[in-house]
Amino acid sequence: MSGLYFEEFSVGQIFDHPIRRTVTEADNVFFTTMTHNPAALHLDAEYMKTTEFGKPLVNSCLTLGFMVGISVNDTTHGTTVANLGWDEVRFPRPLFHGDTIRVETEVLSVRASRSRPANGIVVLAHRAYNQRDELVGECKRSALMLRKP
Repeated sequence: MSGLYFEEFSVGQIFDHPIRRTVTEADNVFFTTMTHNPAALHLDAEYMKTTEFGKPLVNSCLTLGFMVGISVNDTTHGTTVANLGWDEVRFPRPLFHGDTIRVETEVLSVRASRSRPANGIVVLAHRAYNQRDELVGECKRSALMLRKP
């Protein structure tokens, strides 16, 4: 278990996650078709040549998945009870096939759970950047965390 317990989080703490991931066309096509998203934005290279982007966009739900997934090992792996929600999910720039994503996480708040004495709630801000350090995604994630035994 590599995640942190509730008591190990502090407001303002920042994690620069060491895992990086180059997103492939296969990642995008598999994810997009597996989730039944027929949007040409993700699947039709010829159509996308006629748009302002000129090439397919990585599915934003996949970008969100990478943002959270890359953060798990350093923050919540084995110590999370449940994700309570994602708020303020934004994608200010597109992610493309061949881009390499990196993620940083900031602890925004920590508080004891009022209804579950063995748990606490941590709100995390995840930010994803491409290889040019351009922000490609951000969200706030509320996690119900275990307290130390």
